Amino acid sequence: MIEREIAGHLTRLFAQYPFVTVTGPRQSGKTTLCRATFPDLAYANLEAPDQREFAEIDPRGFLAQLGEGAIIDEIQHVPELLSYLQVLADDIGRNSLFVLTGSEQFRLSSSIGQSLAGRTALLRLLPFSLTEQMRTGANAAIDDLMYSGFYPRIHDQRLEPRQALGDYFETYVERDVRRMGEVRNLSSFRRFVRLCAGRVGQLVNLSSLGSDAGVSHTTARHWLTVLEASYIIFQLPPFHANIRKRLIKSPKLYFCDVGLASYLMGVEEPKQLVTHPLRGALFENLVIAEALKHRLNRGRQPNLSFFRDARGLECDLLYESGQSLGAVEIKSGLTVPSDAFNALNRVADLLPAVSVKAVVTGGADRQSRRDGEVVPLADLPDLLKRFDHDPMAA
Repeated sequence: MIEREIAGHLTRLFAQYPFVTVTGPRQSGKTTLCRATFPDLAYANLEAPDQREFAEIDPRGFLAQLGEGAIIDEIQHVPELLSYLQVLADDIGRNSLFVLTGSEQFRLSSSIGQSLAGRTALLRLLPFSLTEQMRTGANAAIDDLMYSGFYPRIHDQRLEPRQALGDYFETYVERDVRRMGEVRNLSSFRRFVRLCAGRVGQLVNLSSLGSDAGVSHTTARHWLTVLEASYIIFQLPPFHANIRKRLIKSPKLYFCDVGLASYLMGVEEPKQLVTHPLRGALFENLVIAEALKHRLNRGRQPNLSFFRDARGLECDLLYESGQSLGAVEIKSGLTVPSDAFNALNRVADLLPAVSVKAVVTGGADRQSRRDGEVVPLADLPDLLKRFDHDPMAA
């Protein structure tokens, strides 16, 4: 089993709280992580109909069979169980009791906020990070990474990515979306998700998305919420600062897994990505998602944004750490032109907190230039670590 970067934080938090709740997309490795980290805890999966029915009909009996501590998978299926868990934990009066997992972040967060406020730590587990994926021996070529994505099962079991991602998406639509009961036209929803994939890295435009999908602006907004709640997409917020600039207020759209975005675009093999018109957008998605995983795997708030003003001055990623900002430009090409840092320098002039400037590229060479660093994708994890620990060192 590949050791997950988040494991140490999970162990630490479990010692400090009665509950730890781990959310994330299906097949991101939540169950494997929790069972490997706490092998001595009892285990129950509410995805199983009999276990779910038992928990719904006789919650006290269900918890009694688990004893004083257990891993309970997919807790969002029986949210009423959380109130009984609260009473049980208060009666026992100690930490390190239950590890809960779920794959619907908004619904689960609302239920936990009502029942377990102050009693649970929250962690989010996305698919493999770049560092974790390399431990599997997977191909490190950029086009292969963008094609196969980072879901652990694809790499653990050496599955054909297109088949596995297709099955993942169809199962998601047929099971999760249908069960949510909030999407009536599944065919239009499938088309909407594919349209989202084609807009990776772009500003969210609900009117355009809705029009192209044949649904209203309101429906488009709702469906984006459904996709975000089930960890298919995430939205990168724009940076807001008290400066005399008109800043863009719309977020950007990204997929939690770049491989799923590639599949939804119709990519059938890695070599298609060499000349694909959206190659740059997919590479940007890969890098932004990697920064998000880096934050979440360390139990931190994302603190990520992008900068764009009304005149088009842009920085792809601003990484906030303490009082400092790391400014990152993302280029999928193999070479970096001499003017690559021009926009970053202008952004840094506007934002004095910027202490690090870097261009992340699809090339293989690392360079230290007068205005900042050129960083290949393979060295991105190291750059993100330095953003956290010693921003001025870069």
